[in-house]
Amino acid sequence: MAPPTTVLLVEDELALGLLVKEGLEKQGYRVLHAPDGNQALSLFFAHQPALVVLDVMMPKMNGFDVAKMIRNTDRHTPIIFLTAKIKAEDVVRGFSAGGNDYLRKPFAMEELLVRMRALLSEDRLAARLEASERYLFELGSYTFNSKQLLVLRPDGTEQRLTAREAELLKLLCENPNRVLPKSSILLKIWGDDSFFNSRSMDVFISRLRKYLREEPTVRIVNLRGVGYKLVIE
Repeated sequence: MAPPTTVLLVEDELALGLLVKEGLEKQGYRVLHAPDGNQALSLFFAHQPALVVLDVMMPKMNGFDVAKMIRNTDRHTPIIFLTAKIKAEDVVRGFSAGGNDYLRKPFAMEELLVRMRALLSEDRLAARLEASERYLFELGSYTFNSKQLLVLRPDGTEQRLTAREAELLKLLCENPNRVLPKSSILLKIWGDDSFFNSRSMDVFISRLRKYLREEPTVRIVNLRGVGYKLVIE
């Protein structure tokens, strides 16, 4: 029998934290509960959980800062933010800090479970990329290797990508100089075209632009209201 999946739950509201912990444990998860950001970081680095459920508004250190600290050394562990903050700028801030998903309080336990299962299955993205027939793409002087999840620069330095970053870049590379509708990208990579996923995609596009910004012959163009296009000159 496989060991239970470890989840780090970071929630300063004791009653809610215990309720969520109990609900997850009933589903077979091993749950580590931290009431604040400092304890969350200690537990994260000590136990390396498979997923983090992270409250935003907390004493000592807010959830965005905790996520940034985690992302300094770990780019892959999924992070779900729990928050009552639903303004667009808060959503963007969360994804920019390294979050993978948002769940608005109050929430149903089943919704949290569905989102967790989706994120925990994201290692399948890397498997799909590895199984794909073509995996090397020339981007000007850069080389993108979708199997190894990296962009190789001409000076020999590398930019590591997450599985989702790599799948998004691969989709663009497979359709050079063609407009890809936002809805089709969202459905193919995120599974649905919800508002939160749309904001998430915008953040991922911004990251890819940053990785490619020193290559002048390659651009990711946003055709407002339509979609994105990878322009290779």
